[in-house]
Amino acid sequence: MLLDKILLQMPVAAPDTVAANKIKQATDVVTSRVDSLANQLNPDSIAAMTPGKLVDKFKYLDVGSLVTSLSNQMISLALRILAAILIFYIGKFIINKIYSVARAIMVRKGFERSLTSFLLSFIKMTLLFLLIITVIGVLGIETSSFIAIFASAGVAVGMALSGTLQNFAGGVLILLLKPYRVGDYIEFGELKGTVKEIQIFHTVINTYNNDRIVIPNGGLATSSLKNFSAEPYHRVEWRVGISYGDDIDVARKLVLDILAHDNRIIHDDADVKQTEQPAAHETLDEDQPAPSWWQRLFHWQRKRIEQWNEDQEAQLAALIPKPNYTPSVNVESLDNSQVTLVVRAWTEITDYWQVLYDINEQLYKQLPRHGIRFPFPQLDVHVNS
Repeated sequence: MLLDKILLQMPVAAPDTVAANKIKQATDVVTSRVDSLANQLNPDSIAAMTPGKLVDKFKYLDVGSLVTSLSNQMISLALRILAAILIFYIGKFIINKIYSVARAIMVRKGFERSLTSFLLSFIKMTLLFLLIITVIGVLGIETSSFIAIFASAGVAVGMALSGTLQNFAGGVLILLLKPYRVGDYIEFGELKGTVKEIQIFHTVINTYNNDRIVIPNGGLATSSLKNFSAEPYHRVEWRVGISYGDDIDVARKLVLDILAHDNRIIHDDADVKQTEQPAAHETLDEDQPAPSWWQRLFHWQRKRIEQWNEDQEAQLAALIPKPNYTPSVNVESLDNSQVTLVVRAWTEITDYWQVLYDINEQLYKQLPRHGIRFPFPQLDVHVNS
């Protein structure tokens, strides 16, 4: 085929002796090159391959070197696997120690519990990922290619797990904005409970029945929720139905007396604990040297900033309506078979449920003793004789 191509590419000349000699020389050169290439390759065709030739080739096979090579490779692989296992367990031990030290430091420094659980979870996951990459490198797999594959797969996985990334972003927003903290009692939809942990992707709450509920952070960060522990005091309400004809003033006095004998009820603004203590004035000791001019200037600037902050807080507090902590009893509605009284009182959030239950019991016991009747549905049946 090569000779034919060369002959076809040569220009057509007059049939003379010189041209014939040139063609013969070119043919000889191509033939010699093809022969030399064939001698170098020297392939046995499938048709020429016989069982005898195969036996001759296996006869000269060095079985000892093959076994030695295989055994060396097996030993090398076993050593790598053993080293990877040792590194994994040693690395896991080190990660646990780092986790314990970091937790001790955060507890000693007074970090917030929600931030502590989030950071510890993030640190542990990051260190475990680095440990896995190290173990893969010890096994002989190219970590650069593995990281490239992981990064490219991460894009697809990120698109598939967009909700998980949203939960991670929600956890960051919760830690920054602090709509709730560990220990707060929250309500999210139909779920109610005390916040136990704020992790990277979800928040764990415990109900009063000690049920463990896991809520994704994405929904908590983008939806509305109730935080019952955000304020130190909470208002308790009771609705008491009395019969028509009963004295409302007597019922009001009886209810207020019941509330007055309960020390957990806040009776006026004086019972409210001040959450912010006024800053103490700094006193200058006579033995101390007089401050320099730059210290006085810095102190003056700091006092100006503090005064500005106090003014801003006072203006903001004036815009917020102040609750009336005095207990009250009012007529809420005139229903078909009863007069409904609404009773309102304030208590600390920690005493809310017990105050609610105890006052319910006291109302049921005390009001009938003083002639206040509780109406209930009745059916009158008239029989015609």
